[in-house]
Amino acid sequence: MSNYIKKLHWRYATKKFNPEKEVSEEDLETLLEAIRLSASSYGLQPYEVIVIKDPEVRAKLKPAAFSQPQITDASYLLVFAYNTNVDQDYVDKFIKSNSEIRNKPEEEFEGLKDMIENSVLTFSEDKKEAWAARQAYIALGNLLSAAAHLEIDACPMEGFKPDEFDELLDLRSKNLKSVALTTLGYRSEDDELQDEKKVRKSKEELFTRI
Repeated sequence: MSNYIKKLHWRYATKKFNPEKEVSEEDLETLLEAIRLSASSYGLQPYEVIVIKDPEVRAKLKPAAFSQPQITDASYLLVFAYNTNVDQDYVDKFIKSNSEIRNKPEEEFEGLKDMIENSVLTFSEDKKEAWAARQAYIALGNLLSAAAHLEIDACPMEGFKPDEFDELLDLRSKNLKSVALTTLGYRSEDDELQDEKKVRKSKEELFTRI
């Protein structure tokens, strides 16, 4: 079994964290870079991630996450929020960024720009928000894999009240809506879940080979 697969077997949605053991700044930056390098549709990355260490802020958010202890016991709380305003200006800035980073004229990215304008920008608002949220989940998945590689525990969460998070973090003013949370830290020694076998579908059930 490859080391990567072993790490995926090792990880689980940690519910009980050790509040005395903190994720280092160096490891946090590695995990954030893994998020930044995640794949997304056209490379648009229509989301942002709010990284919260401040214990007072997390304490205020905790009731909106049904008082789950990992919100305050883990080292960090990450809020994945999708952008509700992916418009022509957003696309223009993206194309300009491509031009500057790759040191090529914007005209060379006209084909990419046309594809985005004829797809994403034609979506209804509901469809566009659903699309943006899916992109955020890709980044979340990449984070979980990277955290497992470093043997840092994580707990992805949908059990929270997005509207309350959005209000407390003033996300609406930034055209953002929270869609998922992840806590990062280290498991408590008495977290019973760490010794449970991972339950997943068998390969026969999950995969269809053609």
